[in-house]
Formats: sequence, C-alpha cells, structure tokens
Amino acid sequence: MPRRAVLVVALVSMAAPARADEPLTLPLWEHGAPGFESRKDEKEVRDKQSRETGEYRTTNVHNPYITVFLPKKENATGVALVIAPGGGHRELWVKHEGENLAQWLAERGIAVAVLRYRLGRERGSPYKIDVHALQDGQRALRLVRSKASDWSINPQSVGMMGFSAGGEVVGMVCRAADHGDPRATDPIDRQSAMPNFHALVYSGPLGVAKQTVTKENTPPAFLVVGDEDNAANVLAGYYQQLRQAKVSAELHVYAKAGHGFGFRPYKQMGKAWESWPQRFIEFLETEGLLRKK
Repeated sequence: MPRRAVLVVALVSMAAPARADEPLTLPLWEHGAPGFESRKDEKEVRDKQSRETGEYRTTNVHNPYITVFLPKKENATGVALVIAPGGGHRELWVKHEGENLAQWLAERGIAVAVLRYRLGRERGSPYKIDVHALQDGQRALRLVRSKASDWSINPQSVGMMGFSAGGEVVGMVCRAADHGDPRATDPIDRQSAMPNFHALVYSGPLGVAKQTVTKENTPPAFLVVGDEDNAANVLAGYYQQLRQAKVSAELHVYAKAGHGFGFRPYKQMGKAWESWPQRFIEFLETEGLLRKK
C-alpha cells in the first residue's frame, strides 16, 4: 500500500487576513504555550486535502491557535462561539466539525473561533488532555472575550461547542469554572474562561459523564447526538444531570444517525440530522442570547 501523502504547513500569518473576507488566525499565546515555548515554531501537519470536500486532518499542534470567522458588522448579533473539533485527541477534523459551521454561523451574525488544541493521545505527545487541552480551551474563550469591542461581541454571550473529543474539552472547561484572575499580569488571563452557554455534538465522556453538575459550573446546554452512536448514552445521562441541577438544556437525538455527521453543507442527503445547526440558532434565540440588528 502506498504511503499516504502529507502536507506540512506553517502557521498562517498572525496579523491580518490576506483578504478582507478571509478568516483571522491568532495564536493563543504570543510566545507559545506556557512551558512549551520552545515548540512554538514547529509546523502542524495536514494530510492531503480532498478536492471534493476540502476535508483534511490536522496533527502535530504545538502552537495552539484559533481561526476566526466574523460576521459583517451590520449583521452581528453579539454572540460568539469557540468550536473545538473532534478527532479522538489524536487528530483534528477542522472542516465538518469546525470551519463549515463557522462560515454558516458567521453569515447569520455569529462570530466563531475554530480552535486547534494540543492533542494528548497523538503518538509521542508530551501533552495531557485534562491539563493542556483544557488550558487551550480556556485560553481560547479568554482571547475571544478580550476582542469583544473589536469584533462587536457581547462578552456575556460567548459560548463553546465541541464535537466528539472536542466536546470533552468543552465539558472540562465548564467543570473548571474558571472566571479569570483580576490580578494576572497578562490582561487576557483576567478574562473569564467560563462559557455563557455550551453545545455538545456527539461528545465523548470526559468532563461530561459522572461529573458534579451545578448551576455554578454549567451554563445552558444544547446537546446533539445520533441514536446509533455510543455517545447517545453519555449525552442522555448528562441531560438528566442538567435537569436535576435545574440547568436550562435541550437534547436532540436523531434516529438512524451514527457518529461524526458534523456539518457538511456540500453533502445534503435529506436527513433530519442535517438541520441541527438551525436548531442551535433557535436555542440561542430561546436563551435570549441573540441581539437583533
């Protein structure tokens, strides 16, 4: 069998986008991740991009960053979302579990930051999921909030969404309930790392299952899963925990749907689960988060 071709890419320029309609790319830390600054300039790896779908997998993330999709100012609702793609903490599927949805939401007035976080299960990785992926998720929320005035964001309407392993990152961020350090030297670290709402799309169990769920460590929740996915049991159980804690939540379980459907607008098959992003918009409306222009 021929070896799979890989494409090694440098991190995109951290200043401004090449064109006005291109997303911004910002590192989480200017000098690299704390304790791993020496790895800042190591290149992430992407496998060959599909000509049909644009899909590719990303690995070797040592300088975590966000790719930011901003709505037109006149359409901005004030809501922002950090998305953590899935990939089993070994890789990241940033298209159908990130950038496709980010573009769709930006067109509807929502600012979206797609997070490349460090991978604790990649071969040879020096990172731990419950330390470094958590740290990256928290820093992404802080960074987005620090840009609130520049990006027409309400800092009280910043949420986080995770797909599969990315949902585990979101769960851990919620459980940590870190509201920032007002005495921090870095002004970004003074920002809250607690989302105002969270969304889990076929999430894994870390940070979600068998956790202590309270109103203090759990904002309103939007949950999506297929009934043929093992994650259905995880999210159904989590929904019951949310109800017991009196946290506002909704759960969507789609019949005959498995794991990893994500959002693929180029591949519509007339399936019910393809409409879940619209349900997410309705959830934001129900929670009173959208600011209409």
